[in-house]
Amino acid sequence: MEPNIQRPESHMIRVGVLTVSDRSARGERPDMGGPAVARAVVESLAGAQVVARNIVPDDQPAIAAWLARGADVLRLDLILTTGGTGFAPRDVTPEATANVVDRAAPGLAEAMRGASLHITPHAMLSRAVAGIRGRTLIVNLPGSPKAAVENLAVIAPVLPHAIELLRESPDAERHHGTPAAVA
Repeated sequence: MEPNIQRPESHMIRVGVLTVSDRSARGERPDMGGPAVARAVVESLAGAQVVARNIVPDDQPAIAAWLARGADVLRLDLILTTGGTGFAPRDVTPEATANVVDRAAPGLAEAMRGASLHITPHAMLSRAVAGIRGRTLIVNLPGSPKAAVENLAVIAPVLPHAIELLRESPDAERHHGTPAAVA
């Protein structure tokens, strides 16, 4: 029997999930998106653990403050938001995200929208963005639990490598030069 070898703590991907919803923040509607995303993270990202979750209203300063705290204080590797990415006047998650990131990561949002277009034409209405604050990757997912999980599935294969690159891990180099890795 093989010994139980666990990944060193440094390889664990620390994830935060932020639900953006006025009604859920007021307790008028249960949060379905956050728990769905948290389950999908654990199921689809080896070594990932959701270590922070919260619900905030559709309020740009509240969203931005939580994202900044998650990156700067909690030092999360990945923050996934769910909700507030559509056309409604109070959908301000992309603006809040854009205000806190240092660098954009447009390929992730483009990939999610492209894949979602095969499921629904409404994917064109997504204003989701992705970006990097320090060493934290922040990605906006839709508010619909089903759509959020589908979108996460699209980008999940590249997230561990993205985290390795942000950590400047020597392991990140092993992905370069392989046919599956395209930079």
